[in-house]
Amino acid sequence: MSKKPAKTVPFVRNSKRREGAIPLVMVTAYDAPSARAASEADVDLILVGDSVAMVVLGYDDTLQVTIDDMVHHTAAVARAKPNVVIVGDMPWMSFHVSIDESVRNAAKLVKAGAHCVKLEGGLKRIPVIEAILDAEIPVMGHIGLTPQSSNVMGGFRVQGQDVQAALEMIDEAKELEQAGCFALVLEGIPDRLGKAITDSINIPTIGIGAGADTDGQVLVYHDVIGLENRFKPKFVRRYGTAFEDQTLALTKYAQDVRKGAFPGPDEMYPTKDELNEALGLYGKQ
Repeated sequence: MSKKPAKTVPFVRNSKRREGAIPLVMVTAYDAPSARAASEADVDLILVGDSVAMVVLGYDDTLQVTIDDMVHHTAAVARAKPNVVIVGDMPWMSFHVSIDESVRNAAKLVKAGAHCVKLEGGLKRIPVIEAILDAEIPVMGHIGLTPQSSNVMGGFRVQGQDVQAALEMIDEAKELEQAGCFALVLEGIPDRLGKAITDSINIPTIGIGAGADTDGQVLVYHDVIGLENRFKPKFVRRYGTAFEDQTLALTKYAQDVRKGAFPGPDEMYPTKDELNEALGLYGKQ
């Protein structure tokens, strides 16, 4: 069977559902094994997200992760050579600095293996978006609930629930498209607003808690497979029980070790007769 063609940024850019495209599938991944699994599952994009801070590195929020952390995990994903578009997430304070430094930080992710970068924010981020685009690096936007702004927003709260905020978000989406973003993530907004934004722009939208009418969906890998089981946002649907499966496997392993059932003959290297005879002398001393 011939290998499917590699997915590209232009492929994503042209994936509007109203033009007949199949909805885009994006999932986070932070290492080579999960990247291989995502590729085998035929997802379209892997987001090496700053959510790695919470689901892998043990932080309470995304604000602690650094550009060096993101480079490390992006490179791990890229080494798996997944047949997807790899999106490198720009963490907090990697693009809130000077334009030159922001571009250099974006370039670090590309050098690590990302095909494009994603950054959070609306109108105030347009100058840095334009500068990154001038460096020939494609940019995915992200509006709505932007976790890096959680302190300003008062936590992880649904955004755009009143008329003024919703209309401003639609305008922001249009401005980000005009600035050159090839796609937009819409997070934590009412479903009708997700549809309104999607209908208002010509670039694809990828929703996470933004309703069913966006051009695609994204979820965190650990949420999808059930490896993260401490909390479940409303927009998450779990498709696996990875945490329970791993715990059960480790429990069985520990039990077998403690009762002497592991390793058994199938897990040991046999000793040749000559060596067995020589070593037997030691057992007689």
